Amino acid sequence: MKKRKIMLAVLSLILLWVAGLFFFADRVIDSTPATEPEDKADAIVALTGASDMRIREGMRLLERRKGERLLISGVNKEVRRPELLPVTDGSKRLYDCCVDLGFDAVDTVGNAAEIAAWARAKDYDDLIVVTSDYHMPRSLLEIKQALPEATLHAYPVATPSLDARAWWKSTSGSRVLVIEYCKYLAILGRNLVGSVASLFGKDKDAESPASAPETSKK
Repeated sequence: MKKRKIMLAVLSLILLWVAGLFFFADRVIDSTPATEPEDKADAIVALTGASDMRIREGMRLLERRKGERLLISGVNKEVRRPELLPVTDGSKRLYDCCVDLGFDAVDTVGNAAEIAAWARAKDYDDLIVVTSDYHMPRSLLEIKQALPEATLHAYPVATPSLDARAWWKSTSGSRVLVIEYCKYLAILGRNLVGSVASLFGKDKDAESPASAPETSKK
């Protein structure tokens, strides 16, 4: 009986995981093509990665005055500023005046920290986030964790090599979505653990004798 319960629990977890994967894939599908924000944000942030289209779309939004400045986060330390200009497909004048490059980030967590530091330094709290469609859910989680006071507008860039509507038919498509989904779940789990730990920490502080009001001595 105990073994049967364990098997049912494992099967339930697997079914829940699979259902979550399809829900995640639907979210990616529904996000593209991206809708250009009607209102201007404070700034635009583009996360480097699998495709240069992220940078080009970020620059295009800047040219359409959807933000005051553009941060390209996660630029390779060996890349010099003039070398990145052709990748943007934008004007040199706009690139020189209104594009900032971030060289510190090497992963999505680093992107979030870099974006948060840049936004706070420039007093921006309304950002358009540009990254690949499959990468957007995790990016928003990380940036919101690092910059909770900001309003984030997703501008996902479609991935040409990923047919999100039939991802299960492609080995490469399945691999991309499954790996990203697992990373997304890991971030959700980390944030949940952090929230619970923070809640218990507050409860302990409230119950601590050191936090209790002092009684007057007679």
